[in-house]
Amino acid sequence: MSQENVEIVQSMYEHWNRGDFAALTEWLSPDIDLAIADGPSPGHWRGLAAFERSWREVVGVWDHFRADMEEYRELDDGRVLVLTVRSGRARASELDLDQIRTKGAGWCEVRDGKIVRGVMYWNRERALADLGLEE
Repeated sequence: MSQENVEIVQSMYEHWNRGDFAALTEWLSPDIDLAIADGPSPGHWRGLAAFERSWREVVGVWDHFRADMEEYRELDDGRVLVLTVRSGRARASELDLDQIRTKGAGWCEVRDGKIVRGVMYWNRERALADLGLEE
């Protein structure tokens, strides 16, 4: 295990949350494999361009979308778990995530200093169950 993996994932999330997609190439493999397991826009994408397009589509339906990181945990095989709390307001329905405190999670796999795979969950309990973990 490596604290370096946690730092890589933490830096990536900080830039991602600011919408600084250009800087993400520093941390993401060109062949990044990304999945959103649940929620309003589940799917699977491969490559940096697909990653950026998918994320812009996901957050494009929200005003002031943020995924604030609560905790980072090292898992096995270079994976890092990230626990998140999301905020924002849906443009169409005006649903305010601040009012319902949606807790999500995701994990990233780091290999040779780059994130090669990631899975994001809107439902934290599902993420932890899929990983065989408890909160």
